[in-house]
Amino acid sequence: MIIYGKQVCLHALEHHTDKIKTVYVAKKNILPQAIFHQYHDKIKFLEEKWAQSMSKGGNHQGLLIEMDAYQESSLQEIKKNNFIVVLDGLTDVGNIGAIVRTAYALGAEAIIATGVKQLNFSGIIRSSSGAMLDMPFMVESNILDTFNELKQLGFTFYGASMEGKKIETIDFEPKRVLVMGSEGKGLSKKVIAKLDHSVSIEMQHAFDSLNVSAAAAILIHRMGHAIK
Repeated sequence: MIIYGKQVCLHALEHHTDKIKTVYVAKKNILPQAIFHQYHDKIKFLEEKWAQSMSKGGNHQGLLIEMDAYQESSLQEIKKNNFIVVLDGLTDVGNIGAIVRTAYALGAEAIIATGVKQLNFSGIIRSSSGAMLDMPFMVESNILDTFNELKQLGFTFYGASMEGKKIETIDFEPKRVLVMGSEGKGLSKKVIAKLDHSVSIEMQHAFDSLNVSAAAAILIHRMGHAIK
């Protein structure tokens, strides 16, 4: 797996040493001295045209890394946590990465992506600034079986909806799942049928809706603090 961009690569180099295979440098002095010495045997210098080719035209900023393929977490690992975020039908790499970064920063403990068969993990790692490397994450096509298993473990499901109860008025159960739908379609019918509660963000001015990653940030922050 290839990741690129200064911030995400430095995060991987500092915190995921065991996963690094090769460090590709296309810009002088981009690596801090200590990291340069640490990875000296794994560093290869690239011409700009090869860096552009490896990043498929992306903004590599002079630094690329080849690392082990991303390993999804298992449901067995994820269900050990108390606060899980489920993404229902989200496919946009930028939005998913932003949600992963926010979830990691604000205290959500794991993420399950549903309604998709596969995702561009390297792209999500980049857009999450590396947070995905530290966040339990899995793709699950059969979400109903997963929901049923989580319900049996005592999880309460909260779905984001414009028609839901105002988030500020709710005290959340300790074992909780926040479900976010795609911007275009919202939550799928089969997911809505499994929800215990619908929650919404009160708008101060008339407006259609927030970007899904912005809405997720507000809901995750609230759900991380308002516990019964």
